[in-house]
Amino acid sequence: MTDLTGTNNVPKGSTAVALGLFDGVHHGHRAVIGRAVEAAKNVSGTEPAVFTFDTATVTSKGASGVEYIFSRETKFDLISRLGVKYIYSPDFMNFKDLSGEDFVDLVLCDKLSAKFAVCGEDFRFGRNACCGAAELDKMCRKRGIGLITVPELSEDGRKISSTEIRELIKAGEIKKANRLLGSGFAFRLPVAYGKHLGRTMNFPTINQYIPKCQIKPKFGVYASETEIKGRVYGSVTNVGIKPTVGSDAPLAETYIMDFPGGDLYGETVKVSLVDFVRPEMKFSGVEELKARIAKDTEAARAILDTASSGSR
Repeated sequence: MTDLTGTNNVPKGSTAVALGLFDGVHHGHRAVIGRAVEAAKNVSGTEPAVFTFDTATVTSKGASGVEYIFSRETKFDLISRLGVKYIYSPDFMNFKDLSGEDFVDLVLCDKLSAKFAVCGEDFRFGRNACCGAAELDKMCRKRGIGLITVPELSEDGRKISSTEIRELIKAGEIKKANRLLGSGFAFRLPVAYGKHLGRTMNFPTINQYIPKCQIKPKFGVYASETEIKGRVYGSVTNVGIKPTVGSDAPLAETYIMDFPGGDLYGETVKVSLVDFVRPEMKFSGVEELKARIAKDTEAARAILDTASSGSR
């Protein structure tokens, strides 16, 4: 996938452009992107493309902005896997005051040479989100661009939305969130130096500080999977502030089962949360903490074994 952001590059031919924030690349988002990929296949010389703002820069949903579900890198990776050829993901602040007409001219016509545009029924654009799918249809018709509007997807009678997924993650309902996402909720973060207490308890861990703008799951212990150099290991992850020994900021601390060892400091490691084990707790001391980590590890291993057998 070619990233056109911050460049003067444009696609070699025409494109079918999926429009949306796509912050969770959930099943609803995949339906929109999939229609763009399908539309491009049906027209010679047309490639699938995605326009999406950099989620960390979006402020339209309150002064604090949007807590992103996936980092930019993970979001791009998931979109690329759907067969997209081009992506354009600028800073929201550079576009928020554009009129709807200017947005269509600058993005769909000038930058992406769109032959088709694809969006969800609730897509909004233009200054103060003043325009929707109906307005986009009229603007596209004027410019000879076809518009495909994709109906919303639902599960159990509720619309699949990033808002609901965020609520599930904050509540520790990771299994439900993962089902709606279509991929495991994951951190892809550098490994930071810690206090090395895990080593003294025979449970060496990696520490990853969670960025301020990334959504934070309910503090507690999770069964997880950790990917290192292309290999996936079962693991158990504590998300929170480590009340027993203390932390200066929320982090994910992960014990990687059956990992042969090695220095991971500074490396970027992907940790996917699978299921919630228990809330974060404060213990009387290191010995009680050590005993609980052993118990949590066995609980996580049982969860992962069940999940593995169910996927066969």
